[in-house]
Amino acid sequence: MGDIQEQIKDIEDVLAKTPHHKATDHFIGRMRARIARLKDQQIETTLKKGGGGGGGYAVKKHGDATIVLVGPPSVGKSTLINNLTNAQSKVAEYSFTTVSVIPGMLEYKGARFQILDVPGLIEGAKEGKGKGREVLSIVRNADLIILMTDIYKVDIIKILERELYEAGLRINKEKPDVKVDKKIDGGLHVFSNIKQEFDKETIKEVAREIGIKNADITIKEKLSLERLIDAFNKNRIYIPALYVINKADLARRSLKGRTNYLYISANKNTGIEILKEKIWEALNFATVYLVEPNEEPSFNHPIITKKGVTLKQLAEKIGTNFAEGKKKAKIWGTGAKFASQEVSLKTQIQDGMQVRFV
Repeated sequence: MGDIQEQIKDIEDVLAKTPHHKATDHFIGRMRARIARLKDQQIETTLKKGGGGGGGYAVKKHGDATIVLVGPPSVGKSTLINNLTNAQSKVAEYSFTTVSVIPGMLEYKGARFQILDVPGLIEGAKEGKGKGREVLSIVRNADLIILMTDIYKVDIIKILERELYEAGLRINKEKPDVKVDKKIDGGLHVFSNIKQEFDKETIKEVAREIGIKNADITIKEKLSLERLIDAFNKNRIYIPALYVINKADLARRSLKGRTNYLYISANKNTGIEILKEKIWEALNFATVYLVEPNEEPSFNHPIITKKGVTLKQLAEKIGTNFAEGKKKAKIWGTGAKFASQEVSLKTQIQDGMQVRFV
């Protein structure tokens, strides 16, 4: 790890002295891709050292989704998880109270969300400080991150974001719209109708540095060099995140300026119901109600699924035997133009839809 860090520093020193102009684009792109490749090696080392094992870190996923509370020590994560779930995470006003992963289950709108309270994440987590390797290994397997701090440590959010970024996590970002179709031979071919900040040769240089030698590369969005490098790396994780600031009841001034943060008080139990709804929205879940044959539409048979799935995919989720022979559906409520509307199984589900497969 130390040797890799030295290599990264040497390249960064060279880049700092390199002027940015057209003639250096290829070199800069290649060197930044090399840094990314070296950092990926660090990530792989981190995951090998931190993944699984004893001490409460081998966490099996349960429920419809897994959420991880990420934040510095002693900002109220344990209190929050106890409020949201039936977990018993030891609570105290000192750092590193949580020394292993404490799982709890939040039940909301018929869904069951596993929430994990992990040791406080601090600067240097990627290098293993404060159980950092173990924490990052768990975070990478989550469906949602709650980045949590309190009103006294708001600035630490930037540090947390950087630690997650360096660990290959891209929070609240879409995956680059880039398709890499690898070939046995033939070299690299780049296809894009969108004007980029760099030429095709730079794209090829970056791809080669990452380890892609023969491929058709199709780019369907305008990319920064950073996102181009991300597009070629397999270990990038794109994950939604919520920002939660605790102890809002102790604030001496208005906190309305930071609109992308959710302010709560875990001790006073304020803002908790709003947080639950934000979790539901961030996970992009929907509840669909199955209507049995010869049954009136009701809310008796809820099914939790992701928004955007089709009725065909929903039927297959229920079971292969159930889906067999189903050609269409009748829907009521949300998404229906009128009661008992007959629709194709290509129809996308909507939250609150009632459906009978026929």
